[in-house]
Amino acid sequence: MDTVIPRKSKKIRFVAAGAVVILLLGALTWMAFSRKRELDVKKGEVLIKTASEEPFEDFTVFNARVEPLQTMLINVLESGSVQQIFAENGSVVEKGQPLVKLYNPNSELSYMNQETAVIEQMNNLNNGKLNIRNQELSLTKDVSSIEHDYNEAKRLYDLNSVLFDKGVISRNDWNITKEAYRYQSERRNQILEGIKREKASNRIQIAQINRSLATMEKSLAIIRANKNNLLVLAPVSGTLTSFEPVLGKQYGGGETLGKIDLKKGYKLTAEVDEFYLDKIAEGQKGHIDVAGKDVTVIVTKRVPEVKGGRFTVELAFLGAQPQVQQGTSFGVRLTLSASRRSLVVPKGSFYSDTAGKWIFVVNGATAQRRSIRVGRENPDYYEITEGLKPGDRVITSSYRDFTEADILNLQ
Repeated sequence: MDTVIPRKSKKIRFVAAGAVVILLLGALTWMAFSRKRELDVKKGEVLIKTASEEPFEDFTVFNARVEPLQTMLINVLESGSVQQIFAENGSVVEKGQPLVKLYNPNSELSYMNQETAVIEQMNNLNNGKLNIRNQELSLTKDVSSIEHDYNEAKRLYDLNSVLFDKGVISRNDWNITKEAYRYQSERRNQILEGIKREKASNRIQIAQINRSLATMEKSLAIIRANKNNLLVLAPVSGTLTSFEPVLGKQYGGGETLGKIDLKKGYKLTAEVDEFYLDKIAEGQKGHIDVAGKDVTVIVTKRVPEVKGGRFTVELAFLGAQPQVQQGTSFGVRLTLSASRRSLVVPKGSFYSDTAGKWIFVVNGATAQRRSIRVGRENPDYYEITEGLKPGDRVITSSYRDFTEADILNLQ
């Protein structure tokens, strides 16, 4: 009798086959990713340098232009259009010398109206003061009349007093005389007291009028001075620079027409990349070459405001100032830190492709990728703090064509 052999399930066979395929694909993937990616490169197309220990000085180089140590801006005080130009750019001017005459009919009319109004007010105040003086003169005349009446009453009183005692005049006449004297005495005292108060009040009014007149005199002086603002004068003596007014051009109040160089020496001004904002400080020294002579300069001012990716630095000459011309530019080598021995690699294009995170190290006919860490830098070198040792030969030229490679075969 035949034995029945059970058939294997097709499902089990499919699962087993799938597992084998997955294992094969995984193995192939692992081999593909674990295998180092190689690339053939002509040795003459790359630049090879040697890492070495050198005295590393952190410095930067930038261009700086010569500018006057002190300048004075020439500003327009009153808006107007240019009517006349009396000086040229680069000429030497004296303080108070006319430079430009502007024309503004509206301003001139306004100043005339203001001046007329102030003069009218001053005339009114002067008339008021004159009226007070006339009142005082009238009071003086009143005092003379009162004194006359009082003296006449007193004379009769003294005379009739003697006559009454001798019985020459009657009591009725004596009483009339006494009453007249009493009236004139009281009248005199009251009027004199009123005049005294009136004069005190007049003195106060005159003092107030005088103060008002003094204020108006100052206002009038300011108005007349403002009328002259249309004539732009040199604020100081010196040399005109950046002075280029145009006939007929309209300038607004506060707008700058140019500068005046005070001829008190020169300084250097530079626009430096914002990368060095935290590295540059006042007191740092640098060097420039003036006609073949090394000249030391020092940072005197750092403006931390960044515009267009750059900030402003001002430098002064140490020692005797060299013969320089305004507007001339010099390359400044500014020392950022003291010199010390460090492992360095010459600068190259590789840094922009790797951000300083790795580099190709040459070993015989190949170059292998190696992780590194870059510290400080200057225009000549990168400081290497990890990943290399002295004597390592590295490729410093551009990696643009082989950033994905692990090994370069140098042919």
